[in-house]
Amino acid sequence: MSIYYHTIDTPLGCLTLYAIDNALTAILYKHQTPAIETATYSPQHPLLAECEQQLQQYFAGIRQQFDLPLAPQGTDFQQRVWQALLTIPYGSHWSYQQLAIAIDNPKACQAVGMANSKNPLSIVIPCHRVIGKNGNLTGYAGGLDKKQTLLALEAAHV
Repeated sequence: MSIYYHTIDTPLGCLTLYAIDNALTAILYKHQTPAIETATYSPQHPLLAECEQQLQQYFAGIRQQFDLPLAPQGTDFQQRVWQALLTIPYGSHWSYQQLAIAIDNPKACQAVGMANSKNPLSIVIPCHRVIGKNGNLTGYAGGLDKKQTLLALEAAHV
């Protein structure tokens, strides 16, 4: 299976997009180390080009949902958490407890937090929409400043 990548500039800085032939597999911030050791640079790959376009629309405030085939790699538990993240409405936020309840495991707040932190598809799978129960911003792969920027962007376009 071939893996392709393309790096794009965004209001959050450089993001590197990764895909296999038929699905997006990762979106990583510049400081994140890719788990993919052998990937081919391919800015013309149709899926990577489509992802770039949809991200540009999102940052412009004209796209609220992504329409991309996704194939994040993770455990069954992580996959359940990531699927639940996709149900958090644009411009909204949930606590880790709400996310745990959404996967029918209300006592798994800490495990949900760990799965959330392992989300390889930042922004597209909106892990930035999860905050602490007390309303405080908590960890985000891109940094809390980027999480705040994403939440503010969405709040401005609801």
